[in-house]
Amino acid sequence: MIITRSLIFIILHIVTAMIFSIMAVIAWIMPFKSRYKIVSQWAIFNLWLLKIICHIHYEVKGLDNISENPCIILCKHQSAWETLALQAIFPPQVWVIKRELLWIPFFGWGLASLNPIAINRRTKRKALNQIIKQGKSRLLSGIWVIIFPEGTRTASGIMNKFGMGGVKLAVETGFPIIPVAHDAGKVWPRQSFIKYPGVIKLVVGTKIESNGKKASDLNKSVFNWINIEMKILESKN
Repeated sequence: MIITRSLIFIILHIVTAMIFSIMAVIAWIMPFKSRYKIVSQWAIFNLWLLKIICHIHYEVKGLDNISENPCIILCKHQSAWETLALQAIFPPQVWVIKRELLWIPFFGWGLASLNPIAINRRTKRKALNQIIKQGKSRLLSGIWVIIFPEGTRTASGIMNKFGMGGVKLAVETGFPIIPVAHDAGKVWPRQSFIKYPGVIKLVVGTKIESNGKKASDLNKSVFNWINIEMKILESKN
């Protein structure tokens, strides 16, 4: 039954991605926030599909830590689930992504319409400068910036070293960081077709101010917070 439910979901996931990608291309003439409101409905709809088909629910702790002013979100990366959930939980946002994602037919079109910061991870210095320059522009225009500091999805129970892009952006711009932890990997493991029923717990941390701090110290603070929260979440699984 789990395999059947997972198959039904992935089919609808792909079909709806194609539909919304075409809508995204049509909506490209609209201002970003209007376009974002339309395109992000795909993520919200897929969270609903996960609930009714795969019996995957989620709970959020710390919603009161989300401010009206834009912040930089550094989020644990375990699954594809958080790429959907962050759009439902936080205000209009852009992501730092690997540029290859834009080359995926249909999906890449929709993603491109959301003005991501698409970097070439092989050119590290150039990529970092791009994150700072474009990230600052997005933040000053009132858009949140999402960064997965591990760079790639990791299995449950694993914490990879954090890259410096997010904290460098924070230090250079003075915008605060909001750390996010979750245990989505238990129900939607990375690179897995199977979606297991369960309740995902996501925790939104309090703002970590960046003014007057060194990037290395800031990175350590974010890493430690997420690491502690992950241990708490995963000890309950």
